Amino acid sequence: MAKDHAALVKLRKLIFALPETSEKISHGQPTFWGGKKTFASFHDNHHGDGRVAVWIKSTFEEQGTLVEAGPEVFFVPPYAGPSGWVGVRVDGKRVDWSVVRDLLEDGWRMVVPQRAIKALDRE
Repeated sequence: MAKDHAALVKLRKLIFALPETSEKISHGQPTFWGGKKTFASFHDNHHGDGRVAVWIKSTFEEQGTLVEAGPEVFFVPPYAGPSGWVGVRVDGKRVDWSVVRDLLEDGWRMVVPQRAIKALDRE
């Protein structure tokens, strides 16, 4: 199980601001659910890759755009990458948390029931 890394604490704050989210350990990692589906997972040195990162549900188009524009921050994660997920490094001092927040919300919107989206949009 991942220790409570500072980035994980920040991710939880962003994620739990979204309606109908929960956290469970899946494959040994903190994994975040929107309703009954996953949309993000935290990884600290996954299989020795040296990264602290969040993997976020995305589209192939967005994944490609992000990785091409910023390969030092964005990457195609193993296992989930072929389904369009994008990896985002959150171990640097220059993490743009507003971008991470937007990506998390986009991934969340792809999996949650419409009632959750309506609840967020009413806020």
